[in-house]
Amino acid sequence: MNKSKRDRALIKRCKRGDRRAMEQLLVHYEKPVYNAAMRILGEPNDAADVTQATFLKVFTRLEQYKPDYSFFSWIYRIAINESIDQLKHAKKQQPLDGLEIAGSDGPESRAEAEDLFHEIQKELMKLKEKYRVVIMLRHFADCNYSQISEILQIPEKRVKSRLYSARQLLRASLSSRGIS
Repeated sequence: MNKSKRDRALIKRCKRGDRRAMEQLLVHYEKPVYNAAMRILGEPNDAADVTQATFLKVFTRLEQYKPDYSFFSWIYRIAINESIDQLKHAKKQQPLDGLEIAGSDGPESRAEAEDLFHEIQKELMKLKEKYRVVIMLRHFADCNYSQISEILQIPEKRVKSRLYSARQLLRASLSSRGIS
Protein backbone atom coordinates (compact mmCIF):
# COMPACT_ATOMS: atom_id res chain seq x y z
CA MET A 1 0.00 0.00 0.00
CA ASN A 2 1.46 3.38 -0.96
CA LYS A 3 1.87 6.17 1.54
CA SER A 4 -1.14 8.26 0.48
CA LYS A 5 -3.48 5.24 0.49
CA ARG A 6 -2.14 4.22 3.90
CA ASP A 7 -2.68 7.77 5.20
CA ARG A 8 -6.23 7.92 3.84
CA ALA A 9 -7.08 4.57 5.45
CA LEU A 10 -5.59 5.68 8.78
CA ILE A 11 -7.42 9.01 8.63
CA LYS A 12 -10.75 7.26 8.06
CA ARG A 13 -10.08 5.07 11.07
CA CYS A 14 -9.05 8.11 13.15
CA LYS A 15 -12.28 9.86 12.30
CA ARG A 16 -14.12 6.83 13.70
CA GLY A 17 -12.15 7.20 16.94
CA ASP A 18 -9.64 4.40 16.34
CA ARG A 19 -6.78 5.11 18.79
CA ARG A 20 -4.46 2.61 17.09
CA ALA A 21 -4.77 4.52 13.81
CA MET A 22 -3.93 7.75 15.63
CA GLU A 23 -0.84 6.10 17.09
CA GLN A 24 0.22 4.91 13.63
CA LEU A 25 -0.11 8.40 12.16
CA LEU A 26 1.87 9.74 15.08
CA VAL A 27 4.62 7.17 14.52
CA HIS A 28 4.82 8.00 10.80
CA TYR A 29 4.94 11.77 11.19
CA GLU A 30 6.33 12.56 14.64
CA LYS A 31 9.98 12.68 13.56
CA PRO A 32 9.47 14.87 10.44
CA VAL A 33 7.28 17.26 12.46
CA TYR A 34 9.81 17.45 15.29
CA ASN A 35 12.67 17.99 12.80
CA ALA A 36 10.79 20.80 11.05
CA ALA A 37 10.09 22.51 14.37
CA MET A 38 13.68 22.03 15.48
CA ARG A 39 15.03 23.58 12.27
CA ILE A 40 12.87 26.65 12.79
CA LEU A 41 13.12 27.01 16.56
CA GLY A 42 16.53 25.58 17.30
CA GLU A 43 15.49 24.51 20.80
CA PRO A 44 14.66 20.84 21.56
CA ASN A 45 12.08 21.62 24.27
CA ASP A 46 10.31 24.15 22.05
CA ALA A 47 10.37 21.70 19.14
CA ALA A 48 8.85 19.01 21.37
CA ASP A 49 6.12 21.45 22.48
CA VAL A 50 5.36 22.34 18.87
CA THR A 51 5.25 18.65 17.92
CA GLN A 52 2.72 17.99 20.66
CA ALA A 53 0.66 21.06 19.70
CA THR A 54 0.77 20.03 16.04
CA PHE A 55 -0.63 16.56 16.70
CA LEU A 56 -3.25 17.92 19.06
CA LYS A 57 -4.35 20.29 16.31
CA VAL A 58 -4.22 17.53 13.68
CA PHE A 59 -6.43 15.18 15.67
CA THR A 60 -8.92 17.87 16.68
CA ARG A 61 -9.15 19.24 13.13
CA LEU A 62 -9.03 16.00 11.18
CA GLU A 63 -12.48 16.72 9.75
CA GLN A 64 -11.01 19.81 8.04
CA TYR A 65 -8.37 17.81 6.16
CA LYS A 66 -9.10 17.64 2.44
CA PRO A 67 -8.00 14.30 0.94
CA ASP A 68 -7.27 16.05 -2.38
CA TYR A 69 -4.05 17.27 -0.76
CA SER A 70 -1.14 15.34 0.64
CA PHE A 71 -1.55 14.58 4.34
CA PHE A 72 2.19 15.13 4.76
CA SER A 73 1.86 18.66 3.36
CA TRP A 74 -1.13 19.42 5.57
CA ILE A 75 0.53 18.25 8.79
CA TYR A 76 3.84 19.90 7.83
CA ARG A 77 2.07 23.20 7.25
CA ILE A 78 0.49 22.97 10.70
CA ALA A 79 3.91 22.26 12.21
CA ILE A 80 5.47 25.24 10.44
CA ASN A 81 2.65 27.55 11.51
CA GLU A 82 2.93 26.33 15.10
CA SER A 83 6.71 26.89 15.00
CA ILE A 84 6.35 30.39 13.60
CA ASP A 85 3.69 31.19 16.21
CA GLN A 86 6.04 29.93 18.92
CA LEU A 87 8.82 32.17 17.57
CA LYS A 88 6.56 35.19 17.49
CA HIS A 89 5.22 34.47 20.95
CA ALA A 90 8.64 33.95 22.51
CA LYS A 91 10.25 36.77 20.49
CA LYS A 92 13.48 34.87 20.34
CA GLN A 93 15.95 33.95 17.67
CA GLN A 94 18.16 31.01 18.57
CA PRO A 95 20.55 29.09 16.32
CA LEU A 96 19.83 25.68 14.92
CA ASP A 97 21.77 23.09 16.91
CA GLY A 98 22.37 19.43 16.45
CA LEU A 99 22.90 19.29 12.70
CA GLU A 100 25.66 17.05 11.42
CA ILE A 101 28.54 18.62 9.54
CA ALA A 102 29.56 16.56 6.54
CA GLY A 103 32.91 16.34 4.84
CA SER A 104 35.18 17.07 7.79
CA ASP A 105 38.01 14.60 8.33
CA GLY A 106 40.44 15.49 11.09
CA PRO A 107 39.85 17.42 14.30
CA GLU A 108 41.21 20.66 12.84
CA SER A 109 39.06 20.57 9.71
CA ARG A 110 36.10 19.45 11.79
CA ALA A 111 36.56 22.44 14.13
CA GLU A 112 36.78 24.78 11.13
CA ALA A 113 33.66 23.24 9.60
CA GLU A 114 31.80 23.58 12.90
CA ASP A 115 32.82 27.23 13.20
CA LEU A 116 31.64 27.88 9.66
CA PHE A 117 28.41 26.01 10.31
CA HIS A 118 27.69 28.07 13.43
CA GLU A 119 28.34 31.29 11.52
CA ILE A 120 25.94 30.18 8.80
CA GLN A 121 23.37 29.26 11.47
CA LYS A 122 23.62 32.70 13.06
CA GLU A 123 23.07 34.40 9.73
CA LEU A 124 20.26 32.02 8.78
CA MET A 125 18.45 32.79 12.03
CA LYS A 126 18.65 36.52 11.22
CA LEU A 127 16.63 36.04 8.03
CA LYS A 128 12.92 36.80 8.03
CA GLU A 129 10.82 33.73 8.74
CA LYS A 130 9.50 33.48 5.19
CA TYR A 131 13.06 33.13 3.88
CA ARG A 132 14.29 30.87 6.66
CA VAL A 133 11.36 28.49 6.18
CA VAL A 134 11.98 27.99 2.44
CA ILE A 135 15.67 27.33 3.06
CA MET A 136 14.79 24.90 5.84
CA LEU A 137 12.27 23.04 3.69
CA ARG A 138 14.55 22.88 0.64
CA HIS A 139 17.92 22.20 2.22
CA PHE A 140 17.17 20.53 5.55
CA ALA A 141 13.92 18.69 4.81
CA ASP A 142 14.85 17.95 1.16
CA CYS A 143 11.46 19.09 -0.14
CA ASN A 144 11.19 19.88 -3.83
CA TYR A 145 9.61 23.10 -5.15
CA SER A 146 6.23 21.46 -5.64
CA GLN A 147 6.16 20.13 -2.07
CA ILE A 148 7.22 23.49 -0.66
CA SER A 149 4.51 25.17 -2.72
CA GLU A 150 1.89 22.83 -1.32
CA ILE A 151 3.16 23.10 2.27
CA LEU A 152 3.34 26.89 2.24
CA GLN A 153 0.28 27.26 0.03
CA ILE A 154 2.03 29.64 -2.34
CA PRO A 155 2.69 29.30 -6.08
CA GLU A 156 5.79 27.36 -7.09
CA LYS A 157 7.10 30.46 -8.85
CA ARG A 158 6.99 32.35 -5.54
CA VAL A 159 8.81 29.47 -3.82
CA LYS A 160 11.64 29.74 -6.36
CA SER A 161 11.75 33.51 -6.03
CA ARG A 162 11.73 33.39 -2.25
CA LEU A 163 14.43 30.73 -2.19
CA TYR A 164 16.59 32.76 -4.56
CA SER A 165 16.14 35.87 -2.41
CA ALA A 166 16.87 33.93 0.77
CA ARG A 167 20.08 32.55 -0.69
CA GLN A 168 21.14 35.99 -1.89
CA LEU A 169 20.45 37.54 1.51
CA LEU A 170 22.33 34.77 3.27
CA ARG A 171 25.25 35.04 0.84
CA ALA A 172 25.44 38.83 1.26
CA SER A 173 25.23 38.56 5.03
CA LEU A 174 27.99 35.96 5.14
CA SER A 175 30.12 37.92 2.68
CA SER A 176 29.87 41.09 4.79
CA ARG A 177 31.34 39.06 7.65
CA GLY A 178 34.20 37.81 5.49
CA ILE A 179 32.73 34.35 4.99
CA SER A 180 32.41 33.14 1.43
